[in-house]
Amino acid sequence: MNLQTLLFFLVLIPVMFFGLLLSTILNLFVPSGNMFHAIAAWWGRFAAKLLGIRIDVEGEGNYRPESTYLVVSNHAGMADIPLILGSIHLNLRFVAKEELGRIPVFGWALKTGGYVLIKRGQNKEALKSLLQATDALKNGRSIHIFPEGTRSETGAILPFKRGAFIVARKARVPVLPVTIIGSNLITPKKSLKINKGKIRLIIGKPIEPGQYASDDELMQAAYETISGNLPKAGAA
Repeated sequence: MNLQTLLFFLVLIPVMFFGLLLSTILNLFVPSGNMFHAIAAWWGRFAAKLLGIRIDVEGEGNYRPESTYLVVSNHAGMADIPLILGSIHLNLRFVAKEELGRIPVFGWALKTGGYVLIKRGQNKEALKSLLQATDALKNGRSIHIFPEGTRSETGAILPFKRGAFIVARKARVPVLPVTIIGSNLITPKKSLKINKGKIRLIIGKPIEPGQYASDDELMQAAYETISGNLPKAGAA
């Protein structure tokens, strides 16, 4: 077990649970869920510094912090969520799998923090739960969805699913495409090991849903933007 992994379990996990308890208490007085977001974003930045993870953000001028977006990105590592929370300055909530809502303290914090918990799968119930994100967007909260639906083991992008883009078109908010490079090396899939290193975060220009005739066309535009920023196979 390396130093980064030890620091994660001995320092970051206790700090995370303290933050969860604190945010849950504060949410009783500030029910918007913004306190949970602020603490989660701070934890993401703190974790990166403590673990020696360098984050290079490109394209910060491509979005406005006061605006509302449906944020989509590739999903290559467990570090992706704290990375995005700590690096993108939006009033942002994630779509998370329903099972996380059943974890004591953590699940309660997610619910009071305004996160959208969805059923997994491709059936009508899964889509219905995903559409809860539409209400959050209409209320001025940006929402992040991983359209691949799962993490890539190699860092290569997986096919997108349509759900995120149905939400964007229904809510009539721009899609903000984000490419994450290198997080699969920081937190490899099927491993508890955490490595130090460098992650690149490339924020693309917003994509307006109204410019596309269908969910599939919007999905393809986002896919091409995100995949186009990923290193080509064999590139250094």
